[in-house]
Amino acid sequence: MKITTSKDVLLKGMQAVQNAVSSKSTLPILSHVLLEGGKQGIRLTATDLEIGVSALVDGEVLEEGAVTIPARKFGEIVKELGSQGPVSIALKKGQSVQIESGKSYFRLVGLPREDFPQLPDFSSLSSKEVGVVKVPQRFIRNMLQLTSFAMSHDETRYVLNGILFSFKEKVLRLVGTDGRRLALVEREIPEMGSLRKDVIVPMKTIQELGRALSEEGEMGFYFKENQLQMQLGRVMIFSRLVEGEYPNYEQVIPKKIKEQFRVNTQELLQAAKRAGILTHQDSQSIKVNIIKDKVVISKNTPDVGEVREELDVDYKGAEVTIGFNPAFLVDALKNIEEEQIQFGFIDPEKPAVIKSGDAYTYIVLPMQVT
Repeated sequence: MKITTSKDVLLKGMQAVQNAVSSKSTLPILSHVLLEGGKQGIRLTATDLEIGVSALVDGEVLEEGAVTIPARKFGEIVKELGSQGPVSIALKKGQSVQIESGKSYFRLVGLPREDFPQLPDFSSLSSKEVGVVKVPQRFIRNMLQLTSFAMSHDETRYVLNGILFSFKEKVLRLVGTDGRRLALVEREIPEMGSLRKDVIVPMKTIQELGRALSEEGEMGFYFKENQLQMQLGRVMIFSRLVEGEYPNYEQVIPKKIKEQFRVNTQELLQAAKRAGILTHQDSQSIKVNIIKDKVVISKNTPDVGEVREELDVDYKGAEVTIGFNPAFLVDALKNIEEEQIQFGFIDPEKPAVIKSGDAYTYIVLPMQVT
């Protein structure tokens, strides 16, 4: 194998795949990145067996071939190379890899291509067999921003350690929950056709997808048994799916709301942030007092201090006081783009409902007011 490219191109390729490199595995090959030179160009691939990322980059392939290189060392070398002139990479005998740029010369000892795990191959299957769905990247990016923060980090609740992607009747719905809050957003995708499928995409894949998504271009989903491939331009992400049944989240969403009002999104966000400053480990809740035409957000912590803030709203119902974890309010509000949200509740003991338009619903459990 012999290839020529530039530092910037290699650096971009390594940045695309480096998070899939395993840092804990006892298998040395998983700490390597697969470097291939072929008819399509230069491809970099990394995997930890749960997720794999492959990026196609520009360059000249003088001799086709492949080798795996220690990912961390290779990344450091690329980062520190001078920015002028081409970078030449050649495979020599004994899996020895030579890297040259200007007057710099490096040699790394790689491992054979055959030792690298084989990623799922969807290319030989028909579109019907893999259930192809293509969606604008900006849609998925926005939907993940509105839901991914609600995923559970409790490993004992593994089915909640990811986002539910529900494809049904030309509507894509994403759901995330940790048992104390639930975020749901949906978008109509006319091109989706008749596909009906629910899959749980694991947390690490969601995080990697969030880094890879852009505001332009399409994203393709390809399903095969318990595997998912996502195509984002010249980057492909492969992932195992979380096995298990997602909880019946629809029963958590209140069917009827007793009282509700509209409030400025940014005003509520900033008030929750400020009140949250005076919370501490033993007293994490803030008080939301809803009275006629007014919402008062406050926190009084002995030996620390007090904060109080009023927001004007159009509310005519009975007075009610609800406690919330301010972080749970902030997580949702900071990602909502609409100027106003609808805040609904039944009583201080039941979940509150925040709605943004017809597409986004956020359910948050109350806390005891202290």
